[in-house]
Amino acid sequence: MTILFPPLIANVLLVTAIWLLSLYRHNASLIDMAWSLLFLLALGIWFDPSRADVSQWLVLILILCWGLRLHLYLLWRNWGQPEDRRYAAIRQRNSPGFWWKSYFIVFLLQAFLAWIASWSIFGAVQSQGVSLLVILGILLSLAGLLFEAVGDWQLAAFKARPENQGAVMCRGLWRYSRHPNYFGECCFWWGIYLVALDAGAWWTLISPLLMTVLLLRVSGVSLLESDMADRRPEYDRYRRITPAFFPGRPARPQEGNR
Repeated sequence: MTILFPPLIANVLLVTAIWLLSLYRHNASLIDMAWSLLFLLALGIWFDPSRADVSQWLVLILILCWGLRLHLYLLWRNWGQPEDRRYAAIRQRNSPGFWWKSYFIVFLLQAFLAWIASWSIFGAVQSQGVSLLVILGILLSLAGLLFEAVGDWQLAAFKARPENQGAVMCRGLWRYSRHPNYFGECCFWWGIYLVALDAGAWWTLISPLLMTVLLLRVSGVSLLESDMADRRPEYDRYRRITPAFFPGRPARPQEGNR
């Protein structure tokens, strides 16, 4: 089990550097841009190219694509922007002294959560051979990655048009799920777990479960929708007719009003 701990140490070192930068820029939301890098650190530590077979190389490529895409997307979207409203609210609740409190309640917390959530990577890079379970896991992760990437691209294109400022995105994948990017993220990590399960690392089930809880109940759907209707009046109707997470057929307006 001691082999699990080096990524945690690496995570702490990285978030400490990001925390110091956040103090300089007065922006705790910088941690979001480093989130996927914490998983890439774990991948780099646990992946052994000298003994890797085709399934492990596929896992490596998938996670690299996921991590670099998400990091570059968030960097492009958030760099130079003011502190995200979620972190601004945390700052307000924990002031005075947020500058040092943030190290524990924001940065170290995310380092620890990312470490737990990355355990399925450890299991997946132990896999040997290409079994049916590995194929299913790879396909599920690939589908999740594509779903997430397309959802983010559609939303970014929608927001880039001046006439859509303050409007609710309800086209493309967003017509069938209010959070297609989160759904894709969830599928990605359940796919990685299937590969880990094939390697006998059943105990890494905590990783996709943690990711699912975070996406649904903590920093994802619940948090983003807590005040969305107040900021965008059209969102209440959108919420009544569109599935929250799992894609599905949009309800008819009269069905959503029941």
